[in-house]
Amino acid sequence: MKTVAEPTTEVAPKTTQIPSAETKVSALSLASIRAKRELQENNKSYIKEAVQLPTEPFTETDMLLHWNKYAQKLGDKGYKIMESLLSINDPVLNGTEITIELPNEGSKIDFESEKNGLLGYLKGHLHNHDITINVIVNESIENKFAFTAQDKYNRLNEINPNLELLRKTFDLDI
Repeated sequence: MKTVAEPTTEVAPKTTQIPSAETKVSALSLASIRAKRELQENNKSYIKEAVQLPTEPFTETDMLLHWNKYAQKLGDKGYKIMESLLSINDPVLNGTEITIELPNEGSKIDFESEKNGLLGYLKGHLHNHDITINVIVNESIENKFAFTAQDKYNRLNEINPNLELLRKTFDLDI
């Protein structure tokens, strides 16, 4: 006897495919309407809320205090070059712009590489996010050394004019 083989049919599982922007879908079908809504929701750009960053006023003394603390932190971590660049001379505050003079272009390049860390530190500790740092290269900065007693006295008198009053009060020599 001959047996007849029955033909087998495989049923493929039904999958629903969400049409993307690349596949074409009839504009009249319900699937296309659903797909368009999903695309619009996915492509919807989220509007970022405007965050008000703090802009509290601060004084030059506050700025110098945090400037020197940051320089000290860098020195403690072993970044002696950056510490010395921050300590070369005191920065000047004009509104929210901090101006510092550096002696040469090489110093400026080193300072610029670490400026973002300093800026972030100052903005956080002074609670003002409008702070900017301006670097000026002044190659004519010279260190004045006091050699004689008179030069030393004149330099100290520039720093503290009350020294002259003290000298006269106690009738001191230079």
